[in-house]
Amino acid sequence: MAIRVMLVDDQVLLRTGFRMVLAAQPDMEVVAEAGDGVEALEVLRATAVDVVLMDVRMPKLDGVETTRRICMEDNPPKVLILTTFDLDEYAFSGLKAGASGFMLKDVPPGELLGAIRSVHSGDAVVAPSTTRRLLDRFAPMLPSSGKEPQLAELGRLTEREREVMILVAQGLSNGEIAARLVLSEATVKTHVGRILTKLNLRDRVQVVVLAYETGIVRAGGGAA
Repeated sequence: MAIRVMLVDDQVLLRTGFRMVLAAQPDMEVVAEAGDGVEALEVLRATAVDVVLMDVRMPKLDGVETTRRICMEDNPPKVLILTTFDLDEYAFSGLKAGASGFMLKDVPPGELLGAIRSVHSGDAVVAPSTTRRLLDRFAPMLPSSGKEPQLAELGRLTEREREVMILVAQGLSNGEIAARLVLSEATVKTHVGRILTKLNLRDRVQVVVLAYETGIVRAGGGAA
C-alpha cells in the first residue's frame, strides 16, 4: 500500500515540486495539500494521511501549532517539519510539538524520499546529534511545562534503561551505546524500545527532547 503524503506549504511552486518528486515513486501518493495550518486541519478531518510534510512559516496558523494539534489526535499521521535552516527555533519547537523530525527545504530528492519512508516505518529522520545541537542552542530559551509529571514517568525506567536514555540523548547510536556499555546492539535496541514504550514516546528524537526537558541531560550534552 502506498504511503499517503500530505503537503502543507503556502508556496504553491514548492508544493508542485515536491508533488512531482513523490508522484514518480511507486510506493508514495500525494493525497492532500494545504496552503496553511487551518486548511490542513480541515483537510485531515476528511482524509487518511500517513505522513505530513509541514512548513513552519505560514499564514493563519503556523506549522508548529498545526503540528501540535495534529499530534494530539488519536493515531495521528507522522509529521516532518520543513525548515530553511538546520539550527532553527521553529525546528526545535516543531520537535517539541510532536514532529518526528525536520528536513531542510532544499533537501536532495533522494534524502526527502528516504526520510518519508523512515518516518512511515516508525523511525526518526533527524540524527539525535543534530537534535542535541538544536537543544543546546534553544532549550535554555524555551521553558518546558509539566516537568514534574515527566520526572515521575522517568521513575518507571530501570537503572540500565535510564543509562541508555542518557546516551541516546547525548547523540550516540545503538552501536556506540553498545560499545560504551559492553552490550550487544540487539540488547541496546531492546532497551530503547522499552524506553519508548514506558514513556509513551514515538522515536529517539522525542527521547532527546524529554531528556533535556527533565534535566537529566544538560545543554552541552552532559548528564545531570
